[in-house]
Amino acid sequence: MCGINGIISKDKNKKKLIKDMNDMILHRGPDAEGIFAEGDVALGQRRLSIIDLAGGNQPIYNEDKSILIMYNGEVYNYKELKEELTEYKFETESDTEVILHGYEKWGHELPKKLRGMFAYAIYDKNKNEIFISRDHFGIKPLYYYQDGDTILFGSEIKSFLAYPTFKKELNKELLGAYLTFSFTPTDETFFKGVYRLPQGHSMTIDVKKKKITIERYFKVEFDKTNESFDEVVNDISTAMKDSTEHHLISDVEVGSFLSSGVDSSYLVSLAKPDKTYTIGFDLAKYSEIDYAKDLTDKLNIKNISEKISKEEYMKAIPEVYYHMDEPTADGCAIAVYFLSRLASKDVKVVLSGEGADEFFGGYNSYEDNFYTKLPLFIRKTMASICKVLPQNKITRYIIRRGLPLEESYVSINRTYYDDELKDVLKIDNYIKNKDIVKDVYKEYKTSNKLDKMLAVDIRYWFSNNILTIVDKMTMAHSIESRVPFTDIKVFDVARKLPKNYKVSDGTTKVALRNAAKKVIPNDAYKKKKLGFPVPIREWIREDDFYNEIKTTFNTDISKELFNTDYLIKILDEHHDRKKDNYRKIWAVYSFLKWYDEYFVKR
Repeated sequence: MCGINGIISKDKNKKKLIKDMNDMILHRGPDAEGIFAEGDVALGQRRLSIIDLAGGNQPIYNEDKSILIMYNGEVYNYKELKEELTEYKFETESDTEVILHGYEKWGHELPKKLRGMFAYAIYDKNKNEIFISRDHFGIKPLYYYQDGDTILFGSEIKSFLAYPTFKKELNKELLGAYLTFSFTPTDETFFKGVYRLPQGHSMTIDVKKKKITIERYFKVEFDKTNESFDEVVNDISTAMKDSTEHHLISDVEVGSFLSSGVDSSYLVSLAKPDKTYTIGFDLAKYSEIDYAKDLTDKLNIKNISEKISKEEYMKAIPEVYYHMDEPTADGCAIAVYFLSRLASKDVKVVLSGEGADEFFGGYNSYEDNFYTKLPLFIRKTMASICKVLPQNKITRYIIRRGLPLEESYVSINRTYYDDELKDVLKIDNYIKNKDIVKDVYKEYKTSNKLDKMLAVDIRYWFSNNILTIVDKMTMAHSIESRVPFTDIKVFDVARKLPKNYKVSDGTTKVALRNAAKKVIPNDAYKKKKLGFPVPIREWIREDDFYNEIKTTFNTDISKELFNTDYLIKILDEHHDRKKDNYRKIWAVYSFLKWYDEYFVKR
């Protein structure tokens, strides 16, 4: 687990500049640093030593030093792949060298062979090109930027700030999408000109021509099994046992995050790590500590927990948004920050439960209710009636569900709806939400409703928010997160499940829960999804938090981008318990705190 950077330019000072970029991501790899600079290419890496502690420093070269690699991630099938690479001489026991020789043998087909999380850059001197790949689901981040003959890439956007000609400019057109999705859903970022390499894609940089070519090597595809329910449950059990074993491969101790839910409980019951970590909050209904303790007592393993106060949470907000690179309105980001800080006192590697919901159907929105089961023409009629009625939560729901899925569903966690954006935003040149997801719906045109929703969420919500949070917050504390559910072999089982094996009669993750039931020693497999409960809703109603947000809403940048009167109105409504507006408030507040970190302080 590490961080990488790259420069392709004519600048004569690249060795110093790549060092400066590396310094910006010291937290991703405090154990060692690697730098390469030659011709128009400079590559950098910060290393967190996990596998082959002594011999895995980078760059790693092939035998004639014509090819070298800088790498961030873990490839869990590297031992199996090494057996297919007997014609090559290995100097280390690292997975990094396996990737390097794998490129020599398989070329651009390499990422299809890898099982794990990765973002690597391979410089092939003979071809004068750099080959970059990001893992299948986007566990590891990779950003890039081009300005004329200068190309930058790296694990975190903040590295680009160290490059003297990088133009730091706010991409205002993303504000509408951000307020809807609660994160940045597009390949564009909030830094104009900076893009993220999409999940399951590779990028080739022609060093001489300074040309970038992007190609997809992996597509999320769905199928349907003819197996019985019991057979499917056994398949899940086998896949999860195998994935967990592979994710435990390490030369350092592996711990695990633990909540009260089925996903982390399943992982802990399979892995049985020596240490597990849980955080909670002072308000009882927002603490999962007791549930976690019950499980670990039954498994006879250690649980280390900590309660976070409102004051600690507020104080951490600036640092969290600095490490995130982009704003997120997902309050769990700050919670994961504290959870990572707690774990970092003992271990370098933690298991985490991300991926179970997106692969196995973990959200209630995936289940049809009475209204959504009505024929579309009836829902359209009801929607037409509601359009002339006073607008509230119920009428908006009826209107939204009266539209085809392609127009009504853009994200599992929608915050602002299209008709509300004009109330909150002063700008009107923002990207339309349906335009963001239209390509996914076009690609999955013949798929069933659930598979379309899963495809949308895996592409946007999962990759650009959930996995980004886990990576950035753990790396902020120099620890590696591993996500055994987010495994290509686990997905190969999940993608074949029919809808009723995922959601049925008000129960989510039906088949997964039955697999988990076999190994979890308490009733966690029954628990409904809580997410990562954070008491933001209650805190905003307390005067200190309310006043902090109100002050932020009255800053110059807030007045430039947002309708401040509207913001104060929804804030007061929430504070006075007239309406529950906390998600709308938090989305704008989070953006403004992020903006302060990157455009005011730096």
